[in-house]
Amino acid sequence: MNGSFLRQVVPPLVALGVLLALWEGVTRVFGIAVWLLPPPSAIALAGAHEAPSLWNAMLTTGRASLIGFGLSAGVGVLIAILLASSRLLERALYPYTLFLQTVPIVAIAPLLVLWFGPGTRAVAISSFIVSLFPVITNTLTGLRSVEPALRDLFRLYGAKRLATLWKLELPAALPQLFTGLRVASGLAVIGAIVGEFVAGFSEEGAGLGILVLTAYRQLRTDLLFAAVLAAAVLGLALFGAVNLTGFRLLKRWHPSASSGP
Repeated sequence: MNGSFLRQVVPPLVALGVLLALWEGVTRVFGIAVWLLPPPSAIALAGAHEAPSLWNAMLTTGRASLIGFGLSAGVGVLIAILLASSRLLERALYPYTLFLQTVPIVAIAPLLVLWFGPGTRAVAISSFIVSLFPVITNTLTGLRSVEPALRDLFRLYGAKRLATLWKLELPAALPQLFTGLRVASGLAVIGAIVGEFVAGFSEEGAGLGILVLTAYRQLRTDLLFAAVLAAAVLGLALFGAVNLTGFRLLKRWHPSASSGP
């Protein structure tokens, strides 16, 4: 391990250890009820005891999150390319993409169940809706940020529209695109769990959203914390995968990746 790696890893680990120790101490000294605020040790025990259920729930939620995230990445980039192709189209359609940012997903989740049925499909669509807007807006910003001199150079050499898009605009937009994907990766997990609150039961089994609801109704606060922690780990894993992919693609030519993933 080099010094740079240790400087990045050790401080947050020390801070986490201090926080957990304080949490454990406060709950023990003041005798806080476990159902109200369980100590970290109780959460760890609940997580170990319910490990098979947590793992299966993570797989179910992770599957829906990946589907929703993949859809948002593909559809979001295509919509951004379409909007970037015409200022008139952008003015006409972009305001409606804001609807995706403001739509109350909890309110429309019952509609998703009616349209797509309960289970993975409805949950994945919920994840898709929540995570689509950051991909559109960041990719569109990247496509619009290409230097005019480079556009003029491509036009001077008679480059076709598709060649300009593939060889100039999309490579130039990659940093902003991956910024949008990083945001979308976390939102995809949030959207999946919210979707599971309404549409989570399926042939694949219950996801983390259903596990959270079950733990809450049973006053199993320790299990609820463990499920929330599992959801955070799932979101971090997806974020890390996107971040690593972006670093691999950008490290040779863009300063945003010069300091590592």
